[in-house]
Amino acid sequence: MTKEEFIQRFQMQVLPISVHKFRYQQQLKSAAVLIPILSNNNQLEVVLTKRASHLTHHPGQISFPGGKVEKFDANFTATALRETQEEIGLHASCIEVIGQLKPYQTISGYEITPIVAMVSNHKRYQIDENEVSEVFHVPLSHFLQRQHHIQLPVYHHGEHHKVHFMPYNQYNIWGATAAMLHDLSTLLDNNN
Repeated sequence: MTKEEFIQRFQMQVLPISVHKFRYQQQLKSAAVLIPILSNNNQLEVVLTKRASHLTHHPGQISFPGGKVEKFDANFTATALRETQEEIGLHASCIEVIGQLKPYQTISGYEITPIVAMVSNHKRYQIDENEVSEVFHVPLSHFLQRQHHIQLPVYHHGEHHKVHFMPYNQYNIWGATAAMLHDLSTLLDNNN
């Protein structure tokens, strides 16, 4: 899939219902993440991070760059762009936002809005080691193949729901990140 095909498929579809149907009753904090997509030798790749191992929440887990909405952020896009620059040094001037997915609620008390964007003119990352231990790329085609979508039933706080897994090489991509990637792949598949 080319960059142009990706943008066309993404923008021509109505957002599907999120695979994540569980909703928490508590007051949630707002957050946003960026799902950065870049074209490398005519192959689209998803940029992911590995969270620093010393963090209190989700240490060592695979995630998208992003974080909590601050009062000075104009909107979810501003949050995602600010956090992406802070965490991996990817400046907004290299990012073309093309839309967003439906929000995802986490066990840790956040409602996360995923912002989807294309990345261009990127040379290298400047990692904030207080938050991120690694930045890596996964071919988008990996997430478009259904055999990589694994769901396991779990029981949490008296409710049954499914946790999503999408392993790639030595990376165990799971939880909110995997569910958002599942939602993105479902949106892209709707155009076939």
